[in-house]
Amino acid sequence: MQWLGRRGSTNVEDRRGLSGGGIAAGGGIIGVIIYVLYTLLGGEADPSQMPVSPGAQQAPMTTEEKKADDQRADFVKVVLADTEDVWNKIFADNGKKYTEPTLVLYRDAVASACGNTSSASGPFYCPEDSKLYIDLSFYQEMQDKLHAPGDFAMAYVVAHEVGHHIQKLNGVTQKIARIRQQASEAEANKYSVMLELQADFYAGVWAHYDQKMKNVLDAGDIDEALNAANAIGDDRLQKQATGTVVPDAFTHGTSQQRMYWFKKGYDTGDISQGDTFKEN
Repeated sequence: MQWLGRRGSTNVEDRRGLSGGGIAAGGGIIGVIIYVLYTLLGGEADPSQMPVSPGAQQAPMTTEEKKADDQRADFVKVVLADTEDVWNKIFADNGKKYTEPTLVLYRDAVASACGNTSSASGPFYCPEDSKLYIDLSFYQEMQDKLHAPGDFAMAYVVAHEVGHHIQKLNGVTQKIARIRQQASEAEANKYSVMLELQADFYAGVWAHYDQKMKNVLDAGDIDEALNAANAIGDDRLQKQATGTVVPDAFTHGTSQQRMYWFKKGYDTGDISQGDTFKEN
């Protein structure tokens, strides 16, 4: 992705130098990794309730590591700015006003309106405060442990979390939360999958218009995003973690589903085609 020298968003809180004192792991895009391990070993169904080691912290950064972390920060700020440009236009074209979310950069753990969260949960969106939370060390995890390298894999993650913000603005988040409260655990998980797949679809829609409006995608960028979507499918992660697949425990969708919905969003650019609640 061509991003150097382009506008970065100012809707950013950089808390990387602060201590968050996290005590719980939340359900971000990769939080499913911990969720899979925990639920299959008899834990609670809600990943936001999972305990983590309260004292666990990343080692201090070297000068080179800090330089790389700062570069990632600059990159995600540009991606966030691009999401602002795209969604402002889409909302305006539909006679609506887009309220931009805030991106919080942190390290180790962070306090949000959704609770105190460990970086082990991966990037997440908190609808209570309309903020995206990212510990940038996650991107090294994507490359080294999930085998999903590339800058556009990183962009896909940001765009996915922004997709959850779109759901909140459209009232979908609130509606599904009410439905899930009355549902069985298996049914509640199905609705979680539908939410996640729609966020993948919105990430694809963003990529469609980012390229159309700015012509900034490089050859192979979409493949990087699809590879990332494939890497974080519930079925693949469960298989890697335990050797078995438990569909009733899915919370984010299979690899095939995640790739399908991102690609559909990218190919069509049509937000009206993203009703994952009817097609899954």
